[in-house]
Amino acid sequence: MAEPAGKRLKSSLPLCTAHRSSATSRARHNLQAAVEEALCGVSSLLWGGAYWRQALASVFERDDVALPRVASFFHQEALKQEEEAEAMLGYLAERGGNYCGKDIQKPGCEGVCAVLPALELLRLQLREEVGVLIELSQLARNQGDPHTASVVKSHFLTPRVDRLKLLGDLVTSARRVGCTNDQTGGFGEYILDELQEELTR
Repeated sequence: MAEPAGKRLKSSLPLCTAHRSSATSRARHNLQAAVEEALCGVSSLLWGGAYWRQALASVFERDDVALPRVASFFHQEALKQEEEAEAMLGYLAERGGNYCGKDIQKPGCEGVCAVLPALELLRLQLREEVGVLIELSQLARNQGDPHTASVVKSHFLTPRVDRLKLLGDLVTSARRVGCTNDQTGGFGEYILDELQEELTR
């Protein structure tokens, strides 16, 4: 039995509710409406992630925390995220799709005051992004768009899986040197900031 028109299957894809797709561009570039809408929503998710990473970087630049290499790591993550968001918008435009734009909410990470919870939050966000990108790839494949599925996998999903492994290693190292979920692990955070090579990649 077919799904009623307008009803969506349960999904964690951040779809764009205000999407203005163009039927002629879809026909010209063979971009299905559902894929275009999902690409638009995921682009907004990536932009929000970049803003969130930048906010975490600013936490570690404050005078009362002052961990410059940790701050630099989050700045680098924010730049990578921005580049990926721009690349996804470029792909959407190349296929003839539209980006609607979405207001990005202020990230709620003011309470983060230690390295370990910041790394764990970033790891959770990366896992969420990986799940969303897998769903986007499957949606594109199901809609008869193997090109989008391949681009999502190679350009967006694979780099995130590598970063997720790196982040897991950083969380393990942070725990080993004595970082805690509050500001009581100060010396461990100093050691991590000074000695962890992955922070400068």
